[in-house]
Amino acid sequence: MKKLLLITIIGLTFCQSILANELPVKQLDVSPQQLEKQNKEITILVAQELSKDLPKDIDKYTKFTSIVAHGATLTYTFEINTGSKSDKSVMEKDKSRMEEAVVNGVCRSSKRFMDAQITVNYVYKSAKSKVKLFTFEINQKRCFNRFGSY
Repeated sequence: MKKLLLITIIGLTFCQSILANELPVKQLDVSPQQLEKQNKEITILVAQELSKDLPKDIDKYTKFTSIVAHGATLTYTFEINTGSKSDKSVMEKDKSRMEEAVVNGVCRSSKRFMDAQITVNYVYKSAKSKVKLFTFEINQKRCFNRFGSY
């Protein structure tokens, strides 16, 4: 499960990093409304670009199934093959470890998204039951609180 998590984070944060670096974030004197509009445009472009290759196997346990833009929020959805583990067991035993790794990975690799105040949600579902196992919301404030400076 650790290998699965590491591969997932590396792959997705790499994609985010590349796309975020390609999209210009205007630093001019702009109104909050203009910034909000720009951020919505960025999320739409990222979602459209990453959706082209979905669904995509990340490793033998994880499949990246969708990415959707909602305003200035990107929601990534994954399905996890939990093997013989029950959904309840995964929710209880794996959530905190996965959350730690996902939040750290996104905060470190998606600085441009965080600087642009784009929120990133990671949703994990069971491949068998389609039940939502956990959701992690990562935003600029959470990254700042985690690392003390951003």
